Amino acid sequence: MKLSSDSLARHLERQLLPVYLISGDEPLLAGEAADAVRSRARALGFTEREVHLLDRSADWDAVRAAAGTLSLFATRRIIELRLPSGKPGATGGRALEGIIQSIGEDTLLLIVTGRLDRDAQGADWVRAAEARGAWLAVWPISAERMVPWLEARCRKLDLAADTEALELLADRTQGNLLAAQQELEKLRLLSPRERVTVERVLAGAADSARFGIGELTEALVAGQLGRALRVLDGLKSESIELPLVLWAAIKAMRDVWACHTGSGDAPRGPPGRPAVSTDEVRRRAAQLSFRRLAQRAVRADAMAKGRLAGDAWDELSLLACDLCGRAALPFAASGIQ
Repeated sequence: MKLSSDSLARHLERQLLPVYLISGDEPLLAGEAADAVRSRARALGFTEREVHLLDRSADWDAVRAAAGTLSLFATRRIIELRLPSGKPGATGGRALEGIIQSIGEDTLLLIVTGRLDRDAQGADWVRAAEARGAWLAVWPISAERMVPWLEARCRKLDLAADTEALELLADRTQGNLLAAQQELEKLRLLSPRERVTVERVLAGAADSARFGIGELTEALVAGQLGRALRVLDGLKSESIELPLVLWAAIKAMRDVWACHTGSGDAPRGPPGRPAVSTDEVRRRAAQLSFRRLAQRAVRADAMAKGRLAGDAWDELSLLACDLCGRAALPFAASGIQ
């Protein structure tokens, strides 16, 4: 039987098979799948657990003996075999196949491996595991599926989130599901009843920074180029993640655009700081090329991801100059692969 991460919970509600093979290089999903199997097994009386970490030089005779030995306390037990490479070798493969075939009704065999390549997927021991029990292959989440995956995680954590905030989180974590999950849990712990917004993601990422990311947005909206460049330099020196800094600049662009089109006013700054005049922002916005600003932002993003030659921090500085109405260099569009 083949299972997926989505179908595992429903399957475990109906039955518990004697063998489960979980493979894949995504630690969060593989770990959660293994936890789900263990939890269901414990609920059904499998109270003992024995773990073996295996490689090509493993003592397979000892593993066979452990799997075939009755529990000292006559209880049901879990035998867990961890095979990081997914390649036990010829001797290990034969041993695994024999263990799978002979596993008793009072023993649950849980095999956790790394990603299985095409050759490994056709191995006799894998076929035996699929025939005697179930095989769950864990695959990475694609960039297109990352935001829906985060939305599903938010529902599990009872978090309300803006799509834009999840897009930022997806861009920031770059497919690292464990990091993304930890960020969501941190947001829930810090403010469990507050909606997850771009501002909260940005603020949470820069809590320890001397320069606040929100300060960059405020300086850019106000057209304070000197201050914006000082903040940028400070964020760079403190190794703040580039996607977060870029998002702060894009937010400033959107705020200025809202003033230009009359769909919004200049955002209020923190208490004690002079408010930015919406009329002043509109006058400056009338002289800006928002197409050029968007192209600068795209170039900075491509540089940050290695798809375009250049320094993303330098491009952000040029974007700051343009947005503040003081273009430093003529814009030359270039192809982005």
